[in-house]
Amino acid sequence: MTSTRDELGRRGEDEAAAYLRGLGYRIVGRRERVLRGDIDIVALDGRTVVFVEVRSRSDTAHGHPAETVGHIKQRRIAELANAYIRRHRLQDASVRIDVVAVTFAAAEGGKPVVEHYQNAFDSP
Repeated sequence: MTSTRDELGRRGEDEAAAYLRGLGYRIVGRRERVLRGDIDIVALDGRTVVFVEVRSRSDTAHGHPAETVGHIKQRRIAELANAYIRRHRLQDASVRIDVVAVTFAAAEGGKPVVEHYQNAFDSP
């Protein structure tokens, strides 16, 4: 089951990256390893550094993918983003955390549904 889940996650990240590129974002990193964790996508939206958490689901029968980003996950994403900022000396950069939810089964004609939540939560 893990391989299917990993595959779903990778497909979701591919869809999210393509979607963000379509909006004019420049993808500068994917699956960035920091503090024994991963940042799904690091992108530039103009001069803003955007840390993107991608949540993928095959359907919404067990809830919307964005609902899986609770307080604990938000805190973890913020920790990883802060570590990335320190590592790359981006303390003076404008920074934002986005969530991109990708749902595959709700897709009409095989196209997944991609929902983008800019500035999804504040970094604690």
